[in-house]
Amino acid sequence: MMRSRDEQEQAESTILAPYAQSSAASRGRLHEEEPHLHRTEYQRDRDRIVHSRAFRRLEYKSQVFLNGSGDHYRTRLTHSIEVASIARSMARSLGLNESLAEAIALAHDLGHPPFGHPGESTLDRLMKEHGGFEHNQQSLRVVEDLELKYPEFNGINLTWEVLEGLAKPFSPNRIPTAANRRWADFPQPSLEAQVADAADEIAYVCHDVDDGLEAGLLQESDLNNLWLWSLVKEKALQPYPNIEPERGRSYVLRCMLDHLVEDAIGASTASLMKHHPASADDARRHPEKLIVSSPRIAEGVREQRQFLLQNLYNHPAVSSVNQKACRCLEQLFELLVSHPHLLTPPFAVRIKKEGVHRATCNYLAAMTDRSALMLHQKLIGGENSLTDPDMRQPALL
Repeated sequence: MMRSRDEQEQAESTILAPYAQSSAASRGRLHEEEPHLHRTEYQRDRDRIVHSRAFRRLEYKSQVFLNGSGDHYRTRLTHSIEVASIARSMARSLGLNESLAEAIALAHDLGHPPFGHPGESTLDRLMKEHGGFEHNQQSLRVVEDLELKYPEFNGINLTWEVLEGLAKPFSPNRIPTAANRRWADFPQPSLEAQVADAADEIAYVCHDVDDGLEAGLLQESDLNNLWLWSLVKEKALQPYPNIEPERGRSYVLRCMLDHLVEDAIGASTASLMKHHPASADDARRHPEKLIVSSPRIAEGVREQRQFLLQNLYNHPAVSSVNQKACRCLEQLFELLVSHPHLLTPPFAVRIKKEGVHRATCNYLAAMTDRSALMLHQKLIGGENSLTDPDMRQPALL
């Protein structure tokens, strides 16, 4: 039986919690559009994100390891899909709007440049005198301006609530949008946005461990010293004393993800019951986030994040390729700023409006790992190009 948008919105009114963001109560879009017959506003946002060019490019952008260095390592695309899956589960359990949480989760990394966080740091340094660079800020640029899919306006015209969810860190002076003033009244984003943020942390704190073990850069013997890993491992493997090592590691990671999600749902439920926000905007006005983990689990996650920073992200095998990749990005930036005619037309035409540095930054940030290396090989060549064995062979980043 066909269900219209009106019927779906009516169903939301009976299913969602009072503090959830209902589709019918959306503040709308910058460019007004007729409602869709069969899809709610946030379902339309989700679909626009999935069909964007920026979303497709995430397949070839680094999460931790350089794209193409292994068949099973996560990319920005698979990471975003996993975050969206976690966000949907959490939102459903908490009585929140699944479609809104999913849309924010799918879009949260659209602004990531090639080469992961080292690439982001490089562009931020190069843009220091020209407004800086930050991937959340860039995600807003992508969906509000850089995507070109409609005849009457730039961007993909997402709802206010999805744009709000992408505006992390929640600081209006870092948000390149005409709607800055509309966000200034709220110290927090929606609970759905908070769920997407929590899902992001849960995903990478588990999955980066998985990829690090897969690459052989992390050792389980070192993980055994972490409180969270030891807690989950002991409970998970107690019924399976003879399980083979690889299957056991995968099962522990699966149980860790489930444990963190369940803890966040339980702690957030207690938080919402304690503060009992009466509406979605009431939750936005709360001085602190209401989607939380329990204090002990939060401490364990912080310990595991620090472990990853020291033992994976700064591993010598990772750092060496980081340096080469970032040198590639820096050389491209300097060349293109000096010779802006080398920019492709969609970015070259932006120079008059936003300056050569921002136009160049937008051009490079849109690139994938592969396209940046190929452009470097074409324009510059040398040790940082695809002719460099370290960059051509399966490499870690």
